[in-house]
Amino acid sequence: MTVRTRIAPSPTGDPHVGTAYVALFNMAFARSQGGEFLLRIEDTDQARSTPESEKAILDALHWLGLEWDEGPDNGGPKGPYRQSERSEIYLKHADQLLESGHAFRCFCTSERLDELRATQMENKQQLGYDGHCMHIDQAEAASRAAQGESHVVRMRVPREGQCTFNDMLRGEISIDWTQIDLQILLKADGMPTYHLANVVDDHLMEISHVIRGEEWINSAPKHILLYQYFGWDTPVFCHLPLLRNVDKSKLSKRKNPTSILYYQRMGYLPEALLNYLGRMGWSMPDEREKFNLQEMLAEFDIQRVSLGGPVFDVEKLSWLNGLWIREELTDEQLADRLHDWALNRDVLMAFLPFAKQRMETLSDIAPLGSYLVSGMLPITAEQLKSAGIDEEPLMEVLQYSLWRLESVQNWQRDTIFEALKYVADAMGIKLKPFLAPLFIAIAGSSASISVMDSMNLLGADMSRARLRYAIELLGGIGKKKLKKMEKAYQQLS
Repeated sequence: MTVRTRIAPSPTGDPHVGTAYVALFNMAFARSQGGEFLLRIEDTDQARSTPESEKAILDALHWLGLEWDEGPDNGGPKGPYRQSERSEIYLKHADQLLESGHAFRCFCTSERLDELRATQMENKQQLGYDGHCMHIDQAEAASRAAQGESHVVRMRVPREGQCTFNDMLRGEISIDWTQIDLQILLKADGMPTYHLANVVDDHLMEISHVIRGEEWINSAPKHILLYQYFGWDTPVFCHLPLLRNVDKSKLSKRKNPTSILYYQRMGYLPEALLNYLGRMGWSMPDEREKFNLQEMLAEFDIQRVSLGGPVFDVEKLSWLNGLWIREELTDEQLADRLHDWALNRDVLMAFLPFAKQRMETLSDIAPLGSYLVSGMLPITAEQLKSAGIDEEPLMEVLQYSLWRLESVQNWQRDTIFEALKYVADAMGIKLKPFLAPLFIAIAGSSASISVMDSMNLLGADMSRARLRYAIELLGGIGKKKLKKMEKAYQQLS
């Protein structure tokens, strides 16, 4: 049997370091076994998936040095490798499940499901679908669907006993079937959910080992059941430990930058970041901390993965990155890296039209553009407060702007302006005073070029990171206050 592994990111946001972590371990295991590593794009969420996000994911993984044998960019015999191009395949398999009685059509409205959830929460019952449509006669259900009645397709799940399976790292795992929801497999728009598409694609692409994050353990019974319903062999499962913040909570952008593009923009070396991800729950036999990708591949044994939640510590990453700069790069190579990173013609050409209007000597370029090639700026809470907005609305301005900007997919000056103006109008604040603290958070000064142009030049990841940093400088937002602000923000929206 040829070992085949895969990574299957969803192109709905910034490329996540967690995606790179799982991709690295999938690639390392496949290479260690003389096997093949695939990349598949899971873009069935049509509302949120974008070509820009897909490109960013592919570019970020390539930048890190991760390479796949088959994928949407380099093709292969098991394509297409975008789920949006495989719709007919999923419809065929959903029909197969309906015909065999392993799935059923559900006509419940969103209103009924909302009421069901509210009742279950009020009575402190387990949340989940109650099987309301499960006993509708197949012929009647097919007739209603043929007449155009909106519906989804759900899988049938046993209500007694347990699902028991083996995990490469964790051994035998048992989960009660009563804990497993009657999962939607096909949405009302005809697109598959992750669960159906994932199983069908893994089988047709001959994936032998499913190596993924431990958050998918509770979904494994659904997937195993689908393999059984289709009469297919089940792949080997391996659930990697989740990346953690320093406080051991799940890695999140609120406490740690999570986008690969952020670390690229900050000036981390791809070799150092990949080295650090390789240390997340795994170690070299000689325990050395600094190693390159080829050294990791030569020594890789997945049984050396530790199940304790690996901590993603940016300070430790920075220390390791410093080692790579000092020990692996000659002065000439460092000069080349600096040029490629930020001191190149493309970066200068993007900034010069703005800087030119403010320059009297060539030396003016350094203070005018220093914030564009910096990480977190040396600003203070006092500077932010001096922008002329009281402290409580100041925090709201920054947090609401951050939330709005997190939803911007096409990161351009005009879309940034629209997002910020929307928040300013909703809060009833004139645009100029509203933008004042953003100038300081983004550029370190109110005397910079337009904050929208600055954000466009900096990119989405660095812009959002600086807003989060500004919020932390003001003391951060506790959980209770954050929930209150979320409600207020939803009312504004």
